[in-house]
Amino acid sequence: MGRDMDLTGLDILDAHIHQWDPHATPREFSGLAKLMRRLPVPVDLAAKLAPRRDREFIGDPRAFLGPYLPANYRADTGPTAVEAIVHVEVEWAGWKPDETRWVASLPFGVDTPALAAVIGSADPAAVDIGAVLDAHQTASPLLRGIRTMVAHHPDPGVKSFAAAGALTAPAFLHGFAQLAERGLAFDAWVYSGQLPELAALADRFPEVPIVLDHLGTPAGAFGPVGKHTGRTPAQRHTLLERWRADLTELAARPNVTAKVSGLMMPVLGHPLPPRGTSTPVPQLVERTGPLLAHAFDVFGADRLIWGSNFPIDKPFTTLTGAAETVATGLTAAGATTADLRKVFRDNAVRVYRIDTGS
Repeated sequence: MGRDMDLTGLDILDAHIHQWDPHATPREFSGLAKLMRRLPVPVDLAAKLAPRRDREFIGDPRAFLGPYLPANYRADTGPTAVEAIVHVEVEWAGWKPDETRWVASLPFGVDTPALAAVIGSADPAAVDIGAVLDAHQTASPLLRGIRTMVAHHPDPGVKSFAAAGALTAPAFLHGFAQLAERGLAFDAWVYSGQLPELAALADRFPEVPIVLDHLGTPAGAFGPVGKHTGRTPAQRHTLLERWRADLTELAARPNVTAKVSGLMMPVLGHPLPPRGTSTPVPQLVERTGPLLAHAFDVFGADRLIWGSNFPIDKPFTTLTGAAETVATGLTAAGATTADLRKVFRDNAVRVYRIDTGS
């Protein structure tokens, strides 16, 4: 980033990180992590046995094979002074409120950043959604919302987490009303083709704060993924033009905020750098700059929130690199230092109703 910009002058709240221990807690990937701990097989060799869509989604499987806890995150912050974090659910395989309880028990806020808020896992389409939400709120007073894995991609070679139409299913819409009753936010992680469905959801529930994770993850925007996504420059151009139009429509809904996060996810089509290295920030800015500029144009400084998406994005960048990429891209788009303060802290405090102690 430019030498005239100093991130150390910002109070930073990382509004999107994940914590896990696949050896001691029930994750969707716990079985693989436990197996790899016992088998004397190189990780890369074992990874070749996984479906290609899984390999393309995670990039480097090592991040999922061991614990990622507050001390690991603290080490990853490097010179970037993060004061607090928001934990977002990730593939807990058991009773979902147990993840919230587990996260709240982790040693945050001692020699690590404080835990400012928790986004728990819950499916509005579940028949017991009310009981699940109540249990989440009982598990921790820091619960501020939920996330449901609703990302679906029409390319069967791109990893999906839900069936098509999950956001519009009658059971989902019926249960979603219970978020409004409890004053909870909804983090939406979708692929870019689902942005119109998310706009319809925002119209139906204008009282529910909706946070778009990762700018809608336009899979294949930077390179080929799956069987037929982003294969040519022309396809990538068409993909991004549709993303631009749909993001503009979504931004017209005042209850929607967007996270400038997850822009280094492998499924976007980034080439994987050699293990132990990171993609240089100028390269990341060149790729992601147009996305950041458009997001800043349509959402403005008051409705963008930064998150590192660590450790998911770690194979491609350092945490400092992730922050510098977003700060540089937004500054090039016209953001001021006051704007960056909103993106890197203040907007998350407002949207997630975080108690700053002041």
